[in-house]
Amino acid sequence: MPEHTNLKFTLPAMRILENEHRYLSFLMEEWHAIVLWFEQEQITLEAARAQLEKLRQAVLAFGVPLKRHTEKEETYFFPLLGQYIGFDQGPLAGIQEEHREIDGYIGHFLHHSEGDIGQMTLAAIRSAVHDAGEAFEVLTVHFVKEETVIFPMGENQLSPKDKERLGGQLNTLIT
Repeated sequence: MPEHTNLKFTLPAMRILENEHRYLSFLMEEWHAIVLWFEQEQITLEAARAQLEKLRQAVLAFGVPLKRHTEKEETYFFPLLGQYIGFDQGPLAGIQEEHREIDGYIGHFLHHSEGDIGQMTLAAIRSAVHDAGEAFEVLTVHFVKEETVIFPMGENQLSPKDKERLGGQLNTLIT
């Protein structure tokens, strides 16, 4: 088996989730470059509309694997880990709240960028793009929290039987 030096975890279930983070981060970097383009002071309305359309398509495409990844965590991993560490407070509660926050930012961006982009003002476009930027920021910190707090708990707390079962449950594609 080849050495995977860029993955930190040894438990197959955590490696799956960690690898999905790498893929999602790669996709995020692509659309975040468009978000950063909007930070220029002098942009034309026509160029902004064209970039918004590209950003919207990239975020829509990103939403599919993100949703599948999040569903895997919330359906299998979090409920199982919660049996060991609790559900109502602590790291799982915060992580799940971040899932809702991310969904809100992406949903807000998509809502405010739908319809006839040709009718949007530059201010409205920048406002919508701001939500995509916020989603990127929250996702970036969120992945770090999961990989430094939640995933190590999964490796260290779950029983061998639960680790094996979780690996089987998570071994599905998000694309």
